[in-house]
Amino acid sequence: MFWVIVLLHHSTSADIQTLTLSSHLEIHLPLNDYTRPGIDAANLDVSTIILVGMILPRPVSLPVSFGAPDLWTAQRDGQVRLRMGESGVAAEPPATVNQVFASAVERFGSCTAFGWKDGEAWKVMNYREYYQQCRTAAKGFLKLGLERCHGVGILGFNSPEWFMADIGAILAGGFAVGIYTTNSPEACQYVAENCQANVLVVENNKQLQKILQVHDQLPHLKAIIQYKDALKDKLPNLYTWEEFMQLGREEPDTQLDEILASQKPNQCCTLIYTSGTTGHPKGVMLSHDNLTWTALSTGRTVCLTDADQSQEIVVSYLPLSHVAAQMVDIWITMRVGGATYFAQPDALKGSLANTLREVRPTAFMGVPRVWEKMQEKMKAIGAKSSTVRRRVASWAKDVGLQTNMMKMESNGALPRKPLNYRLAKRLVFQKVRKALGLDRCTRCYTGAAPITRDTLEFFLSLDIPVYELYGMSESTGPHTISLSDAFRLTSCGKVIGGCQTKICNPDAEGNGEICFWGRHVFMGYLNMPDKTEEALDKDGWLHSGDLGKHDEQDFLFITGRIKELIITAGGENIPPVPIEDAVKEAIPLISNAMLIGDKRKFLSMLLTVKCHIDGETGAPEDELTPEAVEICRKMGSNVTRVSDIAGGRDRLVTAAIQEGINRVNEQATSNAQRIQKWIVLEKDFSITGGELGPTMKLKRPVVMKMYKEQIENFYKEVATPTRRFTKQPSF
Repeated sequence: MFWVIVLLHHSTSADIQTLTLSSHLEIHLPLNDYTRPGIDAANLDVSTIILVGMILPRPVSLPVSFGAPDLWTAQRDGQVRLRMGESGVAAEPPATVNQVFASAVERFGSCTAFGWKDGEAWKVMNYREYYQQCRTAAKGFLKLGLERCHGVGILGFNSPEWFMADIGAILAGGFAVGIYTTNSPEACQYVAENCQANVLVVENNKQLQKILQVHDQLPHLKAIIQYKDALKDKLPNLYTWEEFMQLGREEPDTQLDEILASQKPNQCCTLIYTSGTTGHPKGVMLSHDNLTWTALSTGRTVCLTDADQSQEIVVSYLPLSHVAAQMVDIWITMRVGGATYFAQPDALKGSLANTLREVRPTAFMGVPRVWEKMQEKMKAIGAKSSTVRRRVASWAKDVGLQTNMMKMESNGALPRKPLNYRLAKRLVFQKVRKALGLDRCTRCYTGAAPITRDTLEFFLSLDIPVYELYGMSESTGPHTISLSDAFRLTSCGKVIGGCQTKICNPDAEGNGEICFWGRHVFMGYLNMPDKTEEALDKDGWLHSGDLGKHDEQDFLFITGRIKELIITAGGENIPPVPIEDAVKEAIPLISNAMLIGDKRKFLSMLLTVKCHIDGETGAPEDELTPEAVEICRKMGSNVTRVSDIAGGRDRLVTAAIQEGINRVNEQATSNAQRIQKWIVLEKDFSITGGELGPTMKLKRPVVMKMYKEQIENFYKEVATPTRRFTKQPSF
C-alpha cells in the first residue's frame, strides 16, 4: 500500500489523520478540520500529491473511502461539518463550552454569575466560583461512572444545581439532558433510556419517585442525585447534592483535563427533547459550537453589553429543558458575563411578579401566556381604579400606542418624542414599569408560541414593546429576532447574524415553508437518521415545517404550520392560527380557541373561557377571572363560573360569543374559512390537563382525542355555509 500526503495550507505535522483512497492509496488530513465536507478526490483543492518521494500529477478522478464529517449525524459520538461563513460572525473560530466558560472566567471572574433566594435573602456566586463548582460536578459525574456520550438527565426547577449539573455533564464528556418536570414516569423513562443516562439529577422526592417507579427499566443508570430537601430514604446509589459534590472534590483533575483537551466544537454536548405532540420525543443533538456560536451571534444581534461595561441581568423561570430558556439563562448570559437570578418554583403561579420587582432585569423573555396573564391582571386592577385614573390611563395608552407605532414605522428613529408622550411617560408609563419590575428592562421578548396582536398592542400602548423572536430546538433557539430599531407587530423580526432564511416553494402571496441555514442548525436526531433526513434536505437546509413569508423589508411573518394546516373536504388549505387569534381578539372572554375542519365539510371551533388557575396544581378552576366576570357583565349576564357558560347554558353570553364569531366570519376570504359551529368547553386548556405543552403551546392531536365526542357532534348534521350566522349554534 502506498502512502500519500495531501498538502493543505493550514495543516501541521501534529494534525494529521489518514483516509483511504480505494484499496491502494491513503491521504492525510488535518485532524481538527471541522469545516471541510466529505472529501471528493476529483475536487481536491491541491495541485500535487507526494508519493514516497515522487511527485505525481493530481488525478482527474480517484475513488474515495473516507470518514470526514458531513453536515449531520444521528450517532451519539458523531462529528459534523460546521456551516462556517467566510466573514463576519459566521467566520468566528469554533469553541467548546469549556473554552468559552474559561474565557468568561478570565474576563468576568469576579462578576456575579447567578443569584438565588435563601429564605428572604439573595445569595450570589461569581464566575470564578461557578466554573470551579462545574468542574467539581464534572469530576463527581466521572466518579459515579459517567461514560463518554452518555446522558445526565436533570429533572427539576431552575436552580444553581441545575446549571452546575448541566455544564458539569458537558465538561465530563457526557450529554446534558433536561427533562420536563411535568413528565410522567413513563415519559421520564423514555428520555433517560433514549440518551442512555448514567446519572439522573432530581430536584426533590416528588421527582425522585417518578424515577424509582421506572428504575428497573433503566439499564444504563448508575446513580441518582437529589439536589433539594433531605432524602426521605437512604437507597443504594442515591446521593444528596453535597455528597455528590464531595465525591468530585476528592477526585484529581487529571481525567477531567484529558477529556476537556479531547473535546471538539463539532461534537454533541446537549440533548433537547421535543415535546412529542406527534409521537415519541426526538432527541435534538446540539454541538458545542451550536451553543457557543448561537449565544455569540444572538448577543451581538441584540447588542448586549459586556459585564465590564454594564452587566445584563435576567430572571430564570421558564423550563430549562426548553432550548429558549437554556440559551437565555445559561449561554447568552455567559458570553457577556451577565447575571441570572432564579425565580421561585411557583413563579408561574404568581410569585414571578415579586421576583421581577426584586431583581429588576435588563432583559426579560416570556412565552405568550405569561404576557397574557400580565395583561389580564393589569386590566383587572385597572377596572377597580377610580374614574379619573381610568381616564388618565386611557389617554396615556392612546398616546403610547400612537407614538410607538410611529417609532416602529420609522425604524426607531424619532428625533424628538412628542410632549404628550413625555407627560404620559411621567404620569403612567414609568409607574407601570416599576410596578412590573421592568423599569430597567430595555428588551422584552416573546416566543415559543403565537402571541395575539391585541396583547402586543396592549403592552406597546404602555410603552413596553414586546419583541417577537422565532426559532426551534433544531436551530438551538433563535433564528429571527425583532429589535428596537427593526420590528413590526406580529412579525418575528429578521434573521440573526451569520444565518440565512429561505422560503421554500412560495405561493402567489409569497407563503412557503421557512428553511434555516447557519451554525445554529442542529447535528441531527439521536438514533433517528430517517427523521433527521426529513428535517434536513440534501443541501443542509433545515426545514422548519412552518409556513411564512417576508415583507418588502425582509421582516419574517409566520402564517401557519404545515402539519397544522387544515385541508377541508373541498380541498381548501386553511392555516388555523390566524382565525384562532382573530376569535380571541374579537371575544376577550376567550382564553383558548382551536379550529377544527381537516377533511370536514366546514369549520368548527372549540373554545375555553378565562378562569382562575389553582396556585398549587396549575389546574383550571371553575371560577371566572375578574376580567371575565366584568366582560360578562357588559354582555348583560351575571355569571361567575365556567359551568354557567359551557355548552351554551347562558343565553346572553352565547349570543355575544356568536356576534364575535360573526365579526370574524365577515373578514373571511371565502365561505370555506367561516366558522359554522362552536362550543365552550367545561374547562380551560392547561399543562396539567395535557392540552398544552410546557411552553403553553397547543397540543392539537391531544385535544382532538380528548374532545372527540364534542367534535363529532358538530358534524352529525351538516350546516349550510352562510355569509352570516343567524341561528344559534348546535351543542
